[in-house]
Amino acid sequence: MIRDTPESWEVIETKERFQGHIIRVVTDTVKMPRDEAAERDYVVHPGAVAVLALDEHDRVLMIRQYRHPTRHLLWELPAGIRDVAGEPLVAGAARELEEEAGYRAGTWHTLVDLRSSPGMTDERIRVFLARDLTKVETDFVHRHEEIDMPVEWIPLADAVQKALMGMIHNSPAVAGILAAYAASADGFALLRPADAPEE
Repeated sequence: MIRDTPESWEVIETKERFQGHIIRVVTDTVKMPRDEAAERDYVVHPGAVAVLALDEHDRVLMIRQYRHPTRHLLWELPAGIRDVAGEPLVAGAARELEEEAGYRAGTWHTLVDLRSSPGMTDERIRVFLARDLTKVETDFVHRHEEIDMPVEWIPLADAVQKALMGMIHNSPAVAGILAAYAASADGFALLRPADAPEE
């Protein structure tokens, strides 16, 4: 059966290399097969949520944000880190959708779960599908990269084409767009509920 499964190899030693506002960088010395040991550097990340908001015309809500590590303005889905202790993931996603784009959704499903770059970080991203949207006023104050962040609606089929042509690079956006397109074939009947457990 093709399914990711939990597994944890013995860690002989952990060294913390960097502690930032959001992330940490550590080096684990891991016991490998045949009694070898190897060092593995990785970023410890709190995880994130993202929202593929789909309107009644099958258009995807996208925002454009400056991402300094890439030196690009990237088209993305509303998203944010998991920074409220104990908050259900769907509640965090709803907050991000409202704060970043000014919308609320009446229907939520889990669309896809991602490990953003499993060779270098433990970051987990859950992408939700949000439908039955309502525009709302918000008093959220945008700062830094979020100032003057444009909101655009793009037909889902066009978003797929742009992702496949290399015009959209943000990984939750690409995964969410392709997953939503695939899931739309059966009217989203196979999607998990919004509170589905993470594996």
